Amino acid sequence: MRIEKKQMVEEIGVLLKESDYLFLISYKGLDVAAFSELRGKLAEKNAVCRVLKNRLVRKAAEKEGLDAMTQLDLARDTAVVAGSGDPGEVAKVIDSFGKAFNVVAPKGGCLDGEALSSADVKEIASLPSREVLLSQLLGVLQAPSRNLVSVLNAKATEMLNILNAYKNKKENG
Repeated sequence: MRIEKKQMVEEIGVLLKESDYLFLISYKGLDVAAFSELRGKLAEKNAVCRVLKNRLVRKAAEKEGLDAMTQLDLARDTAVVAGSGDPGEVAKVIDSFGKAFNVVAPKGGCLDGEALSSADVKEIASLPSREVLLSQLLGVLQAPSRNLVSVLNAKATEMLNILNAYKNKKENG
């Protein structure tokens, strides 16, 4: 392998290793302006989109020991979307861009060392944002204590009503 290709494999390996998530997308038929728009939207979410040679991506994944990445469909036109942060936001950008431009579609990905299918990427895109999920989790965690307080408060109110009724009976009777 030529020195330039070895250097490219090393750069791709760094990109693959340092990213929290990787998504592979198909982009065939997308014009330059639309592809630039996609890159801009991904950059807003702390992600990069690079068109790389499939063979070099596979070599870099093998060299870095990313077995999940070697299982993915690296054929035809493939762009690698990589970044850090919330993968759900990036998957939403890919999904919405795929709806706007029928030629953009997820091919798969890699998250936490596991290979993702294109259906998995679409499922991630359909999830609520990280903040919404955290607030839902907080609500679930707080529910038992809130329910306990409600039950105790109801019992105290019931006791107070009984005492008031008894007091009123004694005063009137």
